[in-house]
Amino acid sequence: MLLFILCLGILLLNDDASLKQSMQFEQDIVRLKREIKESNDSARYYRERRLAIERGDDDLEYIAREQYHMKRPTEDVFLLVPPGK
Repeated sequence: MLLFILCLGILLLNDDASLKQSMQFEQDIVRLKREIKESNDSARYYRERRLAIERGDDDLEYIAREQYHMKRPTEDVFLLVPPGK
């Protein structure tokens, strides 16, 4: 019985296999899985956007107008800036 308690104590207090270390590893795994999901979602978004641009959808014009403030030669563009900026 004493040997069992000694082995159990070694297993629980050992740095390589401690309960605290295992919990930290589990938290790291959960965090990394969440980061992978976010990265995959972001990659999917940009992949779909690139394909839409390559197909010649209206996305190319949208990107040029909204993100790069480009315009047609006959248009005027007004940028609205919130007060205090």
